[in-house]
Amino acid sequence: MTFSLTDGLPDQALQVALQVAVQAARRAGAIHLEHLGRVETVTSKSTYSDLVTEVDSLAEGAIRAVITTAYPDHAVLGEEGGQEGAGEYRWVVDPLDGTVNYAHGFPVFCASIALEFRQESVLAAVYDPTRDELFTATRGGGAFLNGAPIQVSTTPTLTTPALVSTGFPYDLTGERNLAHVVNLLRLGVPVRRPGAAALDLCNVACGRMDAYWEIGVKRWDVAAGALIVQEAGGSITDAHGTPTPHGEMIVTSNGHLHAELLGILNC
Repeated sequence: MTFSLTDGLPDQALQVALQVAVQAARRAGAIHLEHLGRVETVTSKSTYSDLVTEVDSLAEGAIRAVITTAYPDHAVLGEEGGQEGAGEYRWVVDPLDGTVNYAHGFPVFCASIALEFRQESVLAAVYDPTRDELFTATRGGGAFLNGAPIQVSTTPTLTTPALVSTGFPYDLTGERNLAHVVNLLRLGVPVRRPGAAALDLCNVACGRMDAYWEIGVKRWDVAAGALIVQEAGGSITDAHGTPTPHGEMIVTSNGHLHAELLGILNC
């Protein structure tokens, strides 16, 4: 199955591809639940706290099988297996975002899948199996939670107060983020650290959170969630205000308080 791009990405083809992403994400979610509380292998990647389980690999294998069956000519970039294939179309996959949470039985984790065309996300699916919540988006087509349209919040300022989330990398560079947390806490802004970047982004998209920032996220962490935020009306930049989800720091918000948050993050 291929796309024709003579006049841009056809909506019908995009919707078909979205259903492939949804099928893959749900299949990964079923694997998550099947093994939850029964993880047999937990190892570390780069540091003692950067964990990986056998479920990460099982879920990625299932996702890759669904995608490559439908689109054998597309590249797939996965957190565990790296990139296979090349071309203008690339699927970006985090098979288990929130592995540390998962390994401890803390129910904040998901599968995250995006399709990129020329390195820009054009569709996204993020599935949280513990809540049976499916977030989806297509570029120009809006964002949805279990089929219902979603929008970012209307909270006007950080001190309203807003509810903000962040995350920390699995190394000592995470100390850089502490100053930002302290500055927000001093303003009385509640800060949360759920531990799954894709869900942090989706929570901004549906208005549960007003903003989220993090240093050092990978492409597979944010490729899907960033599109969902954008299609829900939110803003995504780097720390300098450049509109990209792939800078050293990702900063996302409902848009209303974005400039205010950037000011604090650049203190």
